[in-house]
Amino acid sequence: MAQNVAPLMPHATAAWLVDNTSLGFDQIAEFCGLHILEIQAMADDMTSSKYTGRDPVRAGELTLEEIERGQADEEYRLKIQKGPDQVRRTKGPRYTPVSKRQDKPDGIAWLLRNHPEISDAQVCKLIGTTRNTINAIRERSHWNIAEIQPKDPVTLGLCSQRELDAVVSKAAKKAGIEEQGVDEAKQGVDRAALIEELRAERAEEKRVAEEALREGEEGEQGDAAEGEAPRTEELTAENLFKR
Repeated sequence: MAQNVAPLMPHATAAWLVDNTSLGFDQIAEFCGLHILEIQAMADDMTSSKYTGRDPVRAGELTLEEIERGQADEEYRLKIQKGPDQVRRTKGPRYTPVSKRQDKPDGIAWLLRNHPEISDAQVCKLIGTTRNTINAIRERSHWNIAEIQPKDPVTLGLCSQRELDAVVSKAAKKAGIEEQGVDEAKQGVDRAALIEELRAERAEEKRVAEEALREGEEGEQGDAAEGEAPRTEELTAENLFKR
């Protein structure tokens, strides 16, 4: 069976694996066809929407034995047991759910800006669009060009990371680009740097909170000490005679 087959509901499956297993983020990302930073965000509860987990064992896509192999060896790559039951189209553009269609122009703009080596035919197949739409965005004659913001089509859910990587790799080879390996290594460094930046931000927030707590406790102790002074003065003989 092809190794690039992803679960039927990759985000929901990833959420379940994060919550119920000790698999590595890279293992979950590769099995579900998602970006590793998406898995990191799920684990840190930083996603804008909470996915309801989908058990891949009950769905028949994974076995408990396969999960245990992955937990025992972080280098092991999970193998899907069966592909999702989908209707394959032999002609025409990729089908995109209605809720995602409004995101297509953003994904096309991102591809045109970041991967100009990809042909229009490849963009049509990857995103599920038409050459007229691609040309309109490229020439900035699209009716909604003022609102189009380039966004990663993987993040938008228009395609999987595996599909995008395959198209980019194929286009790069055809264009004679030899720096694909360097680009992939750089992406790995950038991902690691982003994860470290997120951890540093959380550590700084914790430090600031602890300092604020200490300052609050010191302030309360100071107020208590100042509050005792007037009571001592009121008990002197001079104050009593004045009364």
